[in-house]
Amino acid sequence: MNKTIVSLSNYPLISGISIIVALIMLMAGCNSGKRGDRSTEQKNPKYKVEKSFFGQTLEGDSAMLFTLKNDKDYVVKITNYGGIITEILTPDRNGKMGNIALGFDNLDQYLEGHPYFGAIVGRYGNRIAKAQFTLDGETYQLAVNNGNNTLHGGLKGFDKMLWDPEVISCDERAALKLTYVSPDGEEGYPGTLKVVVTYELLKDQLFITYEAETDKATPLNLTNHSYFNLAGEGTILDHILYINASRYTPVNDELIPTGELAIVEGTPYDFRKPFVIGERIDEVPGDPGGYDHNFVLDGTAKEKVLDGTSKEKVLAAKLMDPKSGRFLEVTTTEPGVQFYTGNFLDGTLVSGDVTYVKNYGMCLETQHFPDSPNQPDFPTTILQPGDKFISQTIFKFGVEEKAWCTNKK
Repeated sequence: MNKTIVSLSNYPLISGISIIVALIMLMAGCNSGKRGDRSTEQKNPKYKVEKSFFGQTLEGDSAMLFTLKNDKDYVVKITNYGGIITEILTPDRNGKMGNIALGFDNLDQYLEGHPYFGAIVGRYGNRIAKAQFTLDGETYQLAVNNGNNTLHGGLKGFDKMLWDPEVISCDERAALKLTYVSPDGEEGYPGTLKVVVTYELLKDQLFITYEAETDKATPLNLTNHSYFNLAGEGTILDHILYINASRYTPVNDELIPTGELAIVEGTPYDFRKPFVIGERIDEVPGDPGGYDHNFVLDGTAKEKVLDGTSKEKVLAAKLMDPKSGRFLEVTTTEPGVQFYTGNFLDGTLVSGDVTYVKNYGMCLETQHFPDSPNQPDFPTTILQPGDKFISQTIFKFGVEEKAWCTNKK
């Protein structure tokens, strides 16, 4: 297999040391809710986290809603049920604030079932073929919840767990730290796994930092499953998308990778120059059609990206809505990004006066590749005892005065 990745020199990589520095800065000078949050004593803090009751789980536990705010009036709402981002408020080119994330304003609708709106997914985000894998000579059977396969952690993945929250808030940053300990054997996965996910809102960026440790070798693939609609209405088919990827992983009829790293050139998967999403979407085969594919991110650390050891951040994608002027830029330490166009939204889910129809939202899920435990040529997703998993993804929000120039098929 050819392991060469074409890099984009216009987008420099950031040293992995920055992750450690960011984590240190996150804790320095801020107040943790568990140690007594002195930020509530500030008269007008620029960055703050507000806490409110969100609802009661099926087990009778209370889920809370944490509202992160900053001095630019950006707002990110997160519940510790599933680590779900329920709402993201950003301004359009006229300064009007709007919600760009699909979700609900109450816990009950999340409990009734949803397509992973805004959630932390794990232990293994995306699909594992036939819901099984072999590790160290032992075959593990996972929960089957997507045809013949397992998807996003199984029947009760991290998206349905109540995470232990800790507020970190001060005049310089607003952050929420969520912790969950997954017991050995949960959903069929080996090892007791401790996971910490930290959401941090800075001026125009939302940092998501993932950390994990295990006492037994286990597959791990963590991501956030937010659906974005930068217009806040209509579909995302007129959004303009750039993806920093020369290759992608083709899939079979069950959306399981074939093992090939295919070239995007000459296909509807080529977003190396900005394209309107809807322009070629009908060329993507499958039922119900649309994009639901993993893209292999380009970067200068070619071999490290492929073997999964790189902790350098690379630009993954940029998305723009010409109508509102809003844009989203995604950078990550992960080697892949799953581009999904909300193909299975069918109008049965409603939030307020909004009906979520097909293509109402889209996802850019930074990740390792689907089915990696069964694909020896893919970057490894096995976390070993004694090792610490650290990954970071950054969502940067902004506004452009004019729409981007786009490529034409």
